[in-house]
Amino acid sequence: MKKYGLNELRKMYLEFFESKDHLVLKSFPLIPHNDKSLLLINSGMAPMKPYFTGQEKPPKNRVTTCQKCIRTGDIENVGKTARHGTFFEMLGNFSFGDYFKHEAIAWSWEFLTEVVGLEADRLYPSVYMEDDEAFDIWNKEIGIPAERIFRMGKEDNFWEHGAGPCGPCSEIYYDRGEKYGCGEPGCTVGCECDRYMEIWNNVFTQFESDGNGHYTELEQKNIDTGMGLERLASIVQDVDSIFDVDTIQAVIKNVCELSGTEYKADAAKDVSIRLISDHVRSVTFMISDGIMPSNEGRGYVLRRLLRRAARHGRLLGIEGKFLTKLSETVIAESKDGYPELEEKKDFIFKVITQEEDKFSRTIDQGLNILAEMQEEMVAAGLKQLSGDNAFKLYDTYGFPIDLTREILEEKGLDIDEDGFKAAMEEQRVKARTARGTTNYMGADVTVYESIDPSITSTFVGYDNLTYTSKITVITSETEITEALSEDECGTIFVEATPFYATSGGQAADTGIIRTETAEFVVEDTVKLLGGKIGHIGKVTKGVFKVSDSVELAVDDAKRLATGKNHSATHLLQKALRTVLGTHVEQAGSYVTSDRLRFDFTHFSAMTDEEIAKVEEIVNEKIAAALPVNTAVMNIEEAKKTGAMALFGEKYTDDVRVVTMGDFSRELCGGTHVSNTGTITAFKIVSEAGVAAGVRRIEALTAEGVFSYYDEVEERLERAAGLLKTTPSNVNEKIEALLQEMKALQSENEKFKSKLAKDALGDVMDQVVEVKGIKVLAAKVMDVDMNGLRELGDQLKEKLGESVILLASVQGTDKVSLIAMATEGAMKNGAHAGNLIKGVAGLVGGGGGGRPNMAQAGGKNPAGVDDVITKTIEVVNLQIV
Repeated sequence: MKKYGLNELRKMYLEFFESKDHLVLKSFPLIPHNDKSLLLINSGMAPMKPYFTGQEKPPKNRVTTCQKCIRTGDIENVGKTARHGTFFEMLGNFSFGDYFKHEAIAWSWEFLTEVVGLEADRLYPSVYMEDDEAFDIWNKEIGIPAERIFRMGKEDNFWEHGAGPCGPCSEIYYDRGEKYGCGEPGCTVGCECDRYMEIWNNVFTQFESDGNGHYTELEQKNIDTGMGLERLASIVQDVDSIFDVDTIQAVIKNVCELSGTEYKADAAKDVSIRLISDHVRSVTFMISDGIMPSNEGRGYVLRRLLRRAARHGRLLGIEGKFLTKLSETVIAESKDGYPELEEKKDFIFKVITQEEDKFSRTIDQGLNILAEMQEEMVAAGLKQLSGDNAFKLYDTYGFPIDLTREILEEKGLDIDEDGFKAAMEEQRVKARTARGTTNYMGADVTVYESIDPSITSTFVGYDNLTYTSKITVITSETEITEALSEDECGTIFVEATPFYATSGGQAADTGIIRTETAEFVVEDTVKLLGGKIGHIGKVTKGVFKVSDSVELAVDDAKRLATGKNHSATHLLQKALRTVLGTHVEQAGSYVTSDRLRFDFTHFSAMTDEEIAKVEEIVNEKIAAALPVNTAVMNIEEAKKTGAMALFGEKYTDDVRVVTMGDFSRELCGGTHVSNTGTITAFKIVSEAGVAAGVRRIEALTAEGVFSYYDEVEERLERAAGLLKTTPSNVNEKIEALLQEMKALQSENEKFKSKLAKDALGDVMDQVVEVKGIKVLAAKVMDVDMNGLRELGDQLKEKLGESVILLASVQGTDKVSLIAMATEGAMKNGAHAGNLIKGVAGLVGGGGGGRPNMAQAGGKNPAGVDDVITKTIEVVNLQIV
């Protein structure tokens, strides 16, 4: 058997099924499209669900893919075993109502034996125990002896997830030889050992399940085949595990070089080596698809993987940042199958570097704090870290809870998970956005899903703002209906529409649908699966029926204003790349008739000078009145022209390219002006961060700019009136007031300092000597923390070697405490931080600090006298 590389095997598989009249589709992005049930694409068939359910028509009834996937369900086992990983590639061939069992089984056998060259006598098929049809195909058509075909139960060989399409499976196992076996008598297919490895799974979707054990035959039977590419490569290359295949070995060798370690020489280090090599693959592919590190959702998965890898690098002794070097190897090994990795590599490296920098600033401090907490646990005989301490690590020191859990587990300890969750819930200021299951007006999504999949809509709005078409479907808020009457709300679908549906960051058109006797106000336009465009709104007059001929009229003023803002985003993106650098990528946008919002990848706040320069460039291009042209072309041709693509977006073969003179060229399906001069003017009104490495600009164009300046002028005049001056003299008046305020503040501070001294009275009467050290615990009224600090410094000079605690009550429920210790007092055991910890609870507060100074706050003034008394007790215990 020839040993093929992983990249070769991927190419061989896709070419084989292309020869069987399959359409080769590129891997879908890891971010699921229109599927809220998944956080990340985790299987080859996941992006195909709309084709299997009939919600969307496939580009062809036979397709084949190599799909990149992420699974994190077994993340704790990654590195500890040779089989668990988070990133993998899934080879698949799919039939949507075309071929079925005969072809699927024959082609799987042909590919494995004739193309790859696996020995036929080492391959063992399995079938569902009741699937005699599949058994006979293997036995009578392929020629596999009956005793080599394994019938398995429903748990192993029947694919089913609740109600819906389901069916039996037929798997193919490969005998890897006795060296991988358990040595037990009767070891065969189905044994838990590593000898018989499943490499191919044919799923025959032929039934509809009601979820209660009743099955009916499907009219359209489908094929869903899956085969792990790394698993196949491990067999073909005759290596122990997926971590030993060529592309992953390249990363592992790089890890070993950076850490000065040898793979398979130390079991503990092997865990870290495998984990790092796996996680860096996941991280690289996730960032290339537009996923950014965050504390929520898929962004948190990315951050968790990256930080786990960074920590295990430290365990191996790697100093400094290193993940970009490994990512470079991942890209070099995988770019043949995924050219987008090479195209986005600078951005990938920048995101990884920034995240490593952030983590390195928190990990050392977090590790030290956690180590102290562990010592306290051991001393107290505890095996569980409190939820409050776990949350403190997370909230105060930015230490991920997963990392805390992992480190503790290595020492045989764990976390009070319920306590952590309670602390998290208490701190949370806004709930996570729930994964919605409703559409506009609260209608259940199944209202639209039940529309005949063959019904589609054509968009004709690039060249038309009014259009006559025929109604194909009407829905009320809850069901498909034949008509809508006056005052009823619903959705109207037509054969062709000039209304632009919300997509690509552009807000939907609104307008009117009418007949001679009826009128429907369109409040929103939505794009649905299967190419359907729905007009959502309310009937204000008459009745609309299915098959009516209607006139559709877009609100042209709103469309033009939206087009101005959309065209401005294209100019803005190019200007940002010109001023900030080519790492800038669009990370999202939202364009309405009122304003534009543009999210982009950048790693620091823009300076005033950068914002001004971007504004200047955009306005220059507006004034130049550049022609705006569109052309439809093949995606590869478009890329050759240098057209910018939306980060992580999946494009069809033919795309629309929008050019603005020689300045901007982007792939875009939105609506635009015909000339940049129409935009009139451009003004950035805000620039802020919205996520790690993502900034957001909000801006205005045309009338929005003029309204903005009118409002600014009005505010300036109002401010001048309040200052009793003219708009032209506002700055001078403000400067004079600031100087006056500064002088008053200085006088106020002097007055407060005098009050504090006066309030303290004769301090020498309150000094107590403890083992040769002077201790002063005193109460003062209405002195803030700054005043207490200043007073404490003065008292130290006056008393010499001493410990001082001052308590001040402000208002009815605020207490401020400060403790100080001189150098001589500290040498004798005094510790201001521990003193504060020992007494702050008496005023209902908490705090701490350094040995020489500490402070705390509280809400119980009644406890101040007890603080004064207990201070002497605590210091007496400290001083030796």
